[in-house]
Formats: sequence, structure tokens, C-alpha cells
Amino acid sequence: MSVDFLTDIEARRLAEDFVAHEPPATPVQEIIDSGEIPRLKGYKIKPGKVSDSIFGGRFSHHDKEYENPSLYTKFGTSLRLMVRTQRISTHNKNRGEIPFKDQILAMNHHFMRRIVRAIIGTSQYDVPELEDSSVVVAAENLSMVMFENVLRAYAAKSTTATSLYQAHFVRNERWYASHLLPEGLIPNGPLPYVMDTPSTKDEDDKTVDPGYLFAKGICTQQEYKAIINASLVAFGAVSQFLGQRNIILVDTKTEHGRTLDGKIVSMDELYTLDSSRFWLKDDYQAQWGRLLRGEIKELNPTSYSKEFARGFSEGDKGYAPEQS
Repeated sequence: MSVDFLTDIEARRLAEDFVAHEPPATPVQEIIDSGEIPRLKGYKIKPGKVSDSIFGGRFSHHDKEYENPSLYTKFGTSLRLMVRTQRISTHNKNRGEIPFKDQILAMNHHFMRRIVRAIIGTSQYDVPELEDSSVVVAAENLSMVMFENVLRAYAAKSTTATSLYQAHFVRNERWYASHLLPEGLIPNGPLPYVMDTPSTKDEDDKTVDPGYLFAKGICTQQEYKAIINASLVAFGAVSQFLGQRNIILVDTKTEHGRTLDGKIVSMDELYTLDSSRFWLKDDYQAQWGRLLRGEIKELNPTSYSKEFARGFSEGDKGYAPEQS
């Protein structure tokens, strides 16, 4: 089956036409409050960076406490509905919206989920009536393991304070999340192995040693080992799949939770442009050759991720329409 891709000009025109003629997206909470979905009337959503969540029980948001009625599947499992949005965030700040981002994220996630679901598990239910582009995800409402599972194969340049790049090349740190970084690393160069570098889910995320997670009771050593072992296998599977298609998997972030029967599985997005970095392999290899010949001084590979958005983020400012 052949696939026709939009050119850069066609994609830009499509987005510009969308912005010019489509009304702003209706906030999820407004849809719920309208009663358009009678079963969810009266529920409060929990906004996230990328998706809004609807589930039963108590939760806090911006120092306020909320409590929703119970929400279960017909089999008695606690249900969480996640609604993808067009929002884009960097440095823990919401910057604005990008047309079609919710649908692209949905398709990206669903495709990758099929590759890794047998390896790291999933909380998500298969709903035959929903297309891959559906922005609504139905999943078990897991008990979340409260850390972000970040795996890195390269010392990718980044403006994010928690990144390996900032720690090593800006702050001159040799130890990073319990890993002793070797001498001779270069920005955007490969790491000696795929490194597990967990990050907290505090108001301000920070990279920590695994021992921090155990000491704080976030997870046990056994749980962490299970998460990391499965995640490394999944990382390898995705890397191999993408490598055959001229794409390098640079790094990724996954989140995990405990099911009702105590099994740890992945939750939310998997290997998306929001949660991962991807580079073009032939471009990267060509730049390596030029670097070795002294024709360039640093690697700046063609990237597919939201790193471009981090590059023009400033403080608490949002993006102007021409930026987003």
C-alpha cells in the first residue's frame, strides 16, 4: 500500500487554513459541564501537560481538592478516560496549542503501543469503534508509580535543566542518576549504553538516583528492576524497528502504574514526538563523517521531537500564533 505524504508547503497551508477558519477547541471541562455526555455530568477533569483525565475518586490540582463519583467498567475495574489536547508544554509550562497535534499524538501513540505492549504492558483498553486518530483513550485507572522513566542512548543537546546535557556539559557533573559519565562525551554523541535516568514528578522535576525512589517509598527495588528491564527491551525493539526506517531513537520517557492485581504496566503515551527524540540516521552518520574530517565543529542532527519548541521558550511566556 502506497502512502502519500504532505510536502512542507502543503502541511503549512493546511495548518494556516485550520487556524484561520476553525473555532478554538472547546475545553474538555466545558464539554463535560454541558451535559453532552450524560454519564460524565458533574465530573471534574484533571488537566495534564498533554492530556486531560477523567476518573473517579479524589485528586488534587493547583492546591485544590476534588472528588468525582466512582467510574468503573462493567467488569468492576476503575476507569480512566484520557483526552488528548492540542497543548504543547516545555519546561513544565503550557506554551499554547498546535493544530492537529492531538490527532497526530494519538496516531503516533497507538502505532508504537502495538510494538511494545507485549513487552511493557499497557493499561489501555482496545475499543474497536475508535480509530487510531481518536483523541479519547480508555484505560484502567492505575495506581501510579510516581516517577518518570527516562532512558537515554545519546547525550542530546537540551535546554531542560534535568537533561544529561545540562548536567554534564553545562554544570560539569560526572555522575548522573548513578551513572559515571565517561570522559570524551560530546554533545549529541552516543552514550556507552542506554542509561536509565529517572525523574521525579514534583512541581519541578529533577533527575535522581534510583536509590532516591526506594528511600522515598516511590517504588521498591524489585519494582524498579522490573520496570527498567522491560523498558530496556522495549527501547531495543523500537530502536531496531526505527533503525530499519532510517530513524534513530535518541531517548524516551514512559510512565508506569500498578493494576488492580498488582501488575506494573505502562500508562499514557508511548514513544511519541512529545515523549521522545528521533533523528534521521543518514543525516547523523553524514555529520559524524564531517566531524571526523574537521569540516564541522559539532553535531546538529535533523530532529523530530518538540525540542524545537524548547529552543524558543522563554520564562513563563506562551507562544504567539506565528510560533505555534
